[in-house]
Amino acid sequence: MIKLLFVDDEEGITDSVRKFFELRSFCILTALSGEEAIKIIVKDKPDIVFLDIALKDMNGIEVLKRIKEHNKKIKVIMVTGLTDQDTADKARRYGAEGYITKPFLVEALETVVTKKIQELLKERR
Repeated sequence: MIKLLFVDDEEGITDSVRKFFELRSFCILTALSGEEAIKIIVKDKPDIVFLDIALKDMNGIEVLKRIKEHNKKIKVIMVTGLTDQDTADKARRYGAEGYITKPFLVEALETVVTKKIQELLKERR
């Protein structure tokens, strides 16, 4: 089963995303901090991570680096309210596979998840 992880320090957003994907029978985990996300990645091994850049405890780019050090195959999509091209470029250099700006519709996340699941299934063949 494909596991998703959504990382954002705004609990209302993580709750909404979790409920949306649970209603669609996805296995979804959430984290409210970078440290919590890293622990979940090590323990639960998600396949796809949506990662906010502006976390309270650490920068999302640092979390991205640590995710990729642990497992390069995890699909990471950055999420942010900022529209900073330099940050987007840096995220791609460190292995992010996409970038979603806030505010977003959860249906947009579902579209990205569907695409990433197809990529994962092709890679696993």
